Amino acid sequence: MNNQKSIAVLPFVNMSSDIENEYFCDGITEEIINALTKVKGLKVIARTSSFAFKGKDIDIRIIGEQLNVDTILEGSIKKFQEKVRITAQLIDVKEGIHYWSKRYDRELIDIFDLEDEISLAIADEVRNNFGHFDIEDTLVSKKTNSLKAYDNYLKGRYFFFKWNLPAIEQAISFFKESIKYDSEYSEPYFSIGLCYSLLAAWGYLPKQETFSKATNYLNLGAEINSESVDGYFALAAKEFWGNWNSKLAYDYLQKALNINPKSSEVLDFMAEIHRSTGDFKKAIKLNEQALLLNPLSANANYTRSTLHYLNNEAGESLKYINKGLELDADFSLFHNLKALVLIQLNEREELLYFLDNENKIPSLKKIALALFDLYNKVENASLKINNIIGELKTLKSPLLYPWDIYLNLYSNEKEKAISLLIDKVERRMGQVVWYKYDPFLKPIKEEILQKEELKSNFVFNAARFHQNEQNDSSKKDYFEKEEINNLIDNLNTIMESQHLYLNQDLNLRSLAKQVNLHPNKLSWLLNDCIGYNFNDFVNSYRLNHFKTIALDPKNSHLTILGLAYDSGFNSKSVFNTFFKKTEGITPSKWVQKHSK
Repeated sequence: MNNQKSIAVLPFVNMSSDIENEYFCDGITEEIINALTKVKGLKVIARTSSFAFKGKDIDIRIIGEQLNVDTILEGSIKKFQEKVRITAQLIDVKEGIHYWSKRYDRELIDIFDLEDEISLAIADEVRNNFGHFDIEDTLVSKKTNSLKAYDNYLKGRYFFFKWNLPAIEQAISFFKESIKYDSEYSEPYFSIGLCYSLLAAWGYLPKQETFSKATNYLNLGAEINSESVDGYFALAAKEFWGNWNSKLAYDYLQKALNINPKSSEVLDFMAEIHRSTGDFKKAIKLNEQALLLNPLSANANYTRSTLHYLNNEAGESLKYINKGLELDADFSLFHNLKALVLIQLNEREELLYFLDNENKIPSLKKIALALFDLYNKVENASLKINNIIGELKTLKSPLLYPWDIYLNLYSNEKEKAISLLIDKVERRMGQVVWYKYDPFLKPIKEEILQKEELKSNFVFNAARFHQNEQNDSSKKDYFEKEEINNLIDNLNTIMESQHLYLNQDLNLRSLAKQVNLHPNKLSWLLNDCIGYNFNDFVNSYRLNHFKTIALDPKNSHLTILGLAYDSGFNSKSVFNTFFKKTEGITPSKWVQKHSK
């Protein structure tokens, strides 16, 4: 693995009798993911990639390999009336062992406190097992006093992530219901604003009217909470897709990144803005960071495929398109782009196979084959082209690429193609957001550069991108050298004299109280000065104690596992794994060897 301080939170399993509680389980999972992203020095896989494994029975080691993490959190939730039971367990991917588990029984009224408690416990245990990073005193803040407002918000998020028109309309209704219960709850306002921005950008609803609705909700949300990642992201979406204002959109995204430097969605959106300005190098750098945190995101893979497509790297683009379709076979943007790339590559047989067997857009086959013949100069290709262009105008749902411009351009209707392009640019249509770099518009490149209506859009020189590298608190020295030596001596004295390691429930926070240090400072002392993470430090004492009592004839009637528990270990697998890692042989062989 590339990064030991890394975790993926798998969707919590719904153990309730009511299947409709699925939204609640997904919401709690997402809240824990968001909370853990606040921990500097901990790589947290984004929601989309974690949720790719929902409902799938896949070996944890395979999941860990695909997501490039060393720790997996899995759990379950049982909700009944006003009570909830949450169980969670952490798994070391490399060793394949559960090294922490806990059950929480709570009243639902304390849901935010519970999310905070679980998130802090998870962060603590990852730090205990893999090494130092600072953890804030709280990771989840209370967002609303109304459980019903929060419940409806979670239902809205559940439908939002289905990414289709009926589901997003349903999401909006739940977000509005959430506001009815708490008009001071900012997140539903931002979510409605984002929904309307997307529906307008996709062409599902009248653009000007819908973006106006989005603006209204976003402004209301900002009045309540002016420092929200979701708020800044939604404002950026409205400015970029609604007004093509890449500068203001980028500023909003930078503010979002300042709050959460690990947001893969924000990083990928920044890549999209650099894509629209033709700065593919910066765009790829940002997209790579997004994919590191969210490797199974269809959207991030789509962004990458478009970057290669616009940079005239059709073969590389096709690689990411195919990966994206494996992740989400219904992602219509991939269907459009795959057809275009296969046309570019002059792969008619592969195009036909795709259109007949994989494509989910009924109208695409006739249009794509017509453009294939025109682009690759097949004889009599222009016959009946006017009928096909006419059919494009009658489609209920507009295609997400400007096929009408392409068909006119390659059927020698150059002026008509330019006129259509100018019209779409003036209306800020998402279909043509990267028109200056579209390889299919190469024949009118000169006109694009010369015409006033076309040449001035997206003139944006973003400040040189600097990754949000805040000072890593795990690198700072908390104490002077002489003080460090005294603290280590004091720590060892307390461990030995009070036999704290025999307490199976000993954790870093309780030990920190014993030595009168903040947990972050004790973690730093253990990892950076002594050279052990917390678990290895305590288990080394337990191991020495085990070796002492295991060789005592008075204990010959006790089992090895019983002696391990008497030494402070609380897990057979943890004991066996740590013993073999330290001594190179199993506990039983060690006892046999040293009992002679």
